[in-house]
Amino acid sequence: MAKPKIAFYWCASCGGCEEAIVDLAEQILPVVEAVDIVFWPCAMDFKTRDIEQMANGSIAVAFINGAVRTSEQEHMAKLMRQKSGLVVAFGSCAGLGGIPALANLTSRKKIFEASYHDCPSVFNPDGVEPKTEVVVDGHKLTLPTFYETVYKLDDVITVDYYLPGCPPTTDIIVNAINAILEGKLPPKGAVLSPDKSLCSSCKLNDTKPDQVCIGPIKRIIDIIADPEKCFLTQGLICMGPATRDGCGALCIQGNMPCTGCFGPTDSCRDQGGKMISSLGGILEGEDRDSLQKATKGLVDPSGTFYRYSMSASLLGSARKEGE
Repeated sequence: MAKPKIAFYWCASCGGCEEAIVDLAEQILPVVEAVDIVFWPCAMDFKTRDIEQMANGSIAVAFINGAVRTSEQEHMAKLMRQKSGLVVAFGSCAGLGGIPALANLTSRKKIFEASYHDCPSVFNPDGVEPKTEVVVDGHKLTLPTFYETVYKLDDVITVDYYLPGCPPTTDIIVNAINAILEGKLPPKGAVLSPDKSLCSSCKLNDTKPDQVCIGPIKRIIDIIADPEKCFLTQGLICMGPATRDGCGALCIQGNMPCTGCFGPTDSCRDQGGKMISSLGGILEGEDRDSLQKATKGLVDPSGTFYRYSMSASLLGSARKEGE
């Protein structure tokens, strides 16, 4: 009996999701034995034409990580969708836009100015910028179009399941793969992680008083955090109240506040808005001056509340190409 075919593809991301597959270590052996990996450019020598020549729907499941920033990434995402029975948005960037989507707060023009003109380490006296087409020695060279907007994967194709995390943990990767191989998946569109907040399983949750009230917001570099006390009660922004459970609270175990990489629960429309709302109920201050003083330590609100979810937010998802 033929093994089910699976594929992996990497769009706009850091490569951590690819490392997460490698980090399965010996747990990957039964997976490799049970499936036929037909496309994984990061690890093996595959070409686009290898996928193009396959029958539509012949790949059982494609795991696509990374957001969509270029025309090539959109083309490959659509090709993988055409050839695959199931598509899984693998990681925060694919599911929510991830850290690359913070670029939606600026523009392509400003990004190019910073990268090719204003950067102190760049020597570019002719002001050259990337072009989609150029002729060199009579040969035409092309580059993908760099889009104005960073898209999450389901902005360009239909996604069947979502695997959260930056990157997803080995446990939820293995659980997801086993569920696929055993045919025990939830309804399509589901996030393959518990639909509850991280606070519900956090070991520090019991240290919170019934009425939480915090003073000035602090940064983790400013204090030595108490590993036995809820971070919010210490004045540190912890995204636990607005973040999905399932990561094993790895950051908390390392004495670091949650940064929100598992994204929101199903009941939350906007992860950053949810966290801001939570803070509004526990932050000290009755007037404008006292609230400004309390939030002085919040130096990067967008990067704090929308670090992984900008493309899925009300704040950064409205602008689309050509609008």
